[in-house]
Amino acid sequence: MSGLTVRRTGPRGSFAAVDGVSLEVPSGTTLGLVGESGSGKSSLAGAIVGLVPVQSGRILIDGRETRARTVRDRRRLGRRVQIVLQDPDTALDPRMTAGQALAEAATVYRRLDRAARAERVTELLRLVGLDPGLAGRLPRQLSGGQRQRVALARALAVEPGLLIADEITSALDVSVQASVLNTIRGLQRRLGLSMLFIGHNLPAVCHVSDAVAVMRHGRIVETAPTETLLRAPRHPYTRTLLASVPSLRTPLAGERPT
Repeated sequence: MSGLTVRRTGPRGSFAAVDGVSLEVPSGTTLGLVGESGSGKSSLAGAIVGLVPVQSGRILIDGRETRARTVRDRRRLGRRVQIVLQDPDTALDPRMTAGQALAEAATVYRRLDRAARAERVTELLRLVGLDPGLAGRLPRQLSGGQRQRVALARALAVEPGLLIADEITSALDVSVQASVLNTIRGLQRRLGLSMLFIGHNLPAVCHVSDAVAVMRHGRIVETAPTETLLRAPRHPYTRTLLASVPSLRTPLAGERPT
């Protein structure tokens, strides 16, 4: 994306939720996007998938500019980019079993007979670390972590060129968070996914990301490979984020270890 601007309306009038942002997710890598609540992360994600109007700028996926002005545009965009949100219930129909939801997603862009659909559902469930026996369960019969994995599998069913994970572990228990993060990391390596992983939890973002972009007040203040960001952050805001997480705090350039 290049020079992306998204305007929102708040109590004080219109403001730039995303202010001239330029970012690149290299093919087969995960770019983390971290920042506090209200920094513009979700507005950026919504703009990429066509859920939020773009004021100016360009969004390119696989070198082609995306547009979401019509239903046909959004359908085409869905084949190229998928998003998984914090609340899996937004993606899962409470009346459909996990297997039905995955079968529906798997047949959006291609035809599969009954046997092939069942095989694809089993494959998708195993891909995200779930027992295929859960295919017959409704969302309310699954745990929070299981629902999130089904939502992830649903997004992967169309084999998108870009997967956006927007705060997908923030509503989960700590132990479940770790398990889901490890699954995502394994999926990225196994499938060679291109992923934008969004969160406010710096350890979680760093755990799965090859590089990290730091967002504040609608702007990207720093982007660097994960290890570089941890060892030698340049922007004061990044330093503040690191200082708030002692387990991630490493000596900055020019400092002596304590």
